[in-house]
Amino acid sequence: MIMKDKKPSDQGGKLLNEIISLGNASQFSGLSSDHLRRLVENGAIWGVKIGRNWVTTREAVEEYKNQKHPRGPNPKRLNNKLYRV
Repeated sequence: MIMKDKKPSDQGGKLLNEIISLGNASQFSGLSSDHLRRLVENGAIWGVKIGRNWVTTREAVEEYKNQKHPRGPNPKRLNNKLYRV
């Protein structure tokens, strides 16, 4: 079982019925389940892998969605390309 450092704020009282699959989380969040998995693997949101399934909580996903995240291309990639005006 893989556990990430970030845990739900009320981890002591978490019940199994509060745990949701990344597929269910993707339906209400608007993020793909693959993107959510990468966020869990990178520690951006709390989640665990149980067997072959990744799970998280609605609270963890909503907390991530409420934060501001820069959008657009990676600035490092822009520096490696030449753009003509």
